[in-house]
Amino acid sequence: MTNEQNLEETILLKVEDTPPCPRCDGATLLLARFPYAWKNLREEDVLGFKEAVLCPGCHNREPAAAELLALFAVDDQVRPENMDVFDGLVASWVESVRQRTVDEEALSAEFAQWQRGDL
Repeated sequence: MTNEQNLEETILLKVEDTPPCPRCDGATLLLARFPYAWKNLREEDVLGFKEAVLCPGCHNREPAAAELLALFAVDDQVRPENMDVFDGLVASWVESVRQRTVDEEALSAEFAQWQRGDL
């Protein structure tokens, strides 16, 4: 197994003592730490990790997050009886988080606001 394959299979989940949401500073239900890779300016692969939290207030409109939030609303603990459902929902949510990209237009607009002193 290569380092890259090993990196792809490693996902750390934390359901207790999760950090606050970086958007709203509210309580979160889950933290996922998963492999992430990108190409640098020399077109070389850079391997690392990314973290994402599940926030009931900020992520409830994202389909994969909404399904996971619904599970937490019905059963506030991960138990052996709901582990298969939890695993599937977490896998879908992590995959959706992995696919997120930066909104370049929003970033440029915010940078322009910052340059004008409007932030």
